Amino acid sequence: MPILHNIILKMTSEKRYEQRISVFDMLKIGVGPSSSHTLGPWLASKKWVEALQNHTKINKVKVILYGSLAKTGKGHGTDIAIAMGLTGADPKTFDTSILNDTIDKLKQNKQLLLGGQPKITFDFSNDIIFNRKETLPYHSNAMKLQAFCDDILLDESIYYSVGGGFVVKHGQTVEGRETAKLPYPCNCTEDLLKHCLDNNLSIFEMVWANEQAWRTENQIEKDLFEIWEVIKHCVYKGCHTQGHLPGGLNVKRRAHSMHQQLLGQATDYKNVIEWFEILRALQLDFAKTLKWISCFAFAVNEENAAFGRVVTAPTNGAAGVIPAVLMYYICFCNKQATKKEVIQFLCIAAEIGTFFKKKATISAAMGGCQAEIGVSSAMAAAALTECMGGSVQQAMMAAEIAMEHHLGLTCDPIGGLVQVPCIERNSMGAIKAITAANIALSSDPASAKVSLDEVIETMWETAQDMHTKYKETSEGGLAIKVPVGLAEC
Repeated sequence: MPILHNIILKMTSEKRYEQRISVFDMLKIGVGPSSSHTLGPWLASKKWVEALQNHTKINKVKVILYGSLAKTGKGHGTDIAIAMGLTGADPKTFDTSILNDTIDKLKQNKQLLLGGQPKITFDFSNDIIFNRKETLPYHSNAMKLQAFCDDILLDESIYYSVGGGFVVKHGQTVEGRETAKLPYPCNCTEDLLKHCLDNNLSIFEMVWANEQAWRTENQIEKDLFEIWEVIKHCVYKGCHTQGHLPGGLNVKRRAHSMHQQLLGQATDYKNVIEWFEILRALQLDFAKTLKWISCFAFAVNEENAAFGRVVTAPTNGAAGVIPAVLMYYICFCNKQATKKEVIQFLCIAAEIGTFFKKKATISAAMGGCQAEIGVSSAMAAAALTECMGGSVQQAMMAAEIAMEHHLGLTCDPIGGLVQVPCIERNSMGAIKAITAANIALSSDPASAKVSLDEVIETMWETAQDMHTKYKETSEGGLAIKVPVGLAEC
């Protein structure tokens, strides 16, 4: 990696270190298959259009993609996401069932409503350019948006999709909440530990107090429960949908058949609520429990790969880990768990994720898959540990263990698609999280040799040492071992 790039990465990491990040920055409701390559570009183009409201003479736009966005953008649906953002559609609320039809009409008519305004000419094949030969220095996921009146350039803006649905406009600070006055500000996990021990707080209690700097208690509860509802319905839909995933790899959905084998076709239920209660009534052996965890993870990531609605946790590529571990906890470990325990789990998981965001990265294009599956596994491990009665120290130990055993994990998606090996990796990340929690719960953290801060620092150093071809480019690893014949991927 060029020296200048390393310097920029270091400066960027130091700036992230001071961020104040909310639970709702780490857990976002959006559309698959990628938080950095789909959700981020969607939000970036939407922000850009909103900033152009005073430009009434625009009759043409052009978007140029660089680095990882260009190299794997086709497989991730980056062009689709950009077009939707240009129309002003909200990824949180847009009806994903009509996404394909909407895009087909845009391609056929070669026109779109720019931010809901009068139609402009827009040709997918000419107005979205995949520049695979150039990477901009700030971040591998870069996009340049240009607005024209005939041939006159009216506006040109560069946005970076820096992972987890976070977007940054060139020349501005990393998206965050630096100005928030938190009662317990944490720049590193050592800060978290000190706040909790000095004030006799659990991680959840500390996070809950901090979140009130942005929202009322009622709003926090409402918004977190909305996230849980999206997770639950995503798992349910994934377990009940057959077929093959889009993109050209012809990957068969497996969650449906796994679900049938585990639950049986004769089981009677009419909706997600009845289904959920049936799951909680199951009496399972170890083998079946493991299979259910994999089924939950597969369900979410198959929905993600099919442009379904998921919760970025902290990314879309790793969106199945936290749901799988949360479902494991409330269905098989604490069958009396209520909304409170769900909210507790989500708050703890998100807080742990903020430290990776601040001091390392949650972007596979910057750090490989350790930045996605590894981070989500650490988040889930800490949440499960505290929810199972573990101490703050044990929760942090669990997060450290989970990440320690993902260090160096590369991102090498076949065909640029978030399918192989991504879907299976979510299952592995979930099971590693549960294992890490079990180890921590039976251990004395005082005897631990590695702290969570140290493993986060190690992950960031590993990310910088990792060869670029293993950072979501589809130019190394499995991506070049399996011939897929996908055009422009």
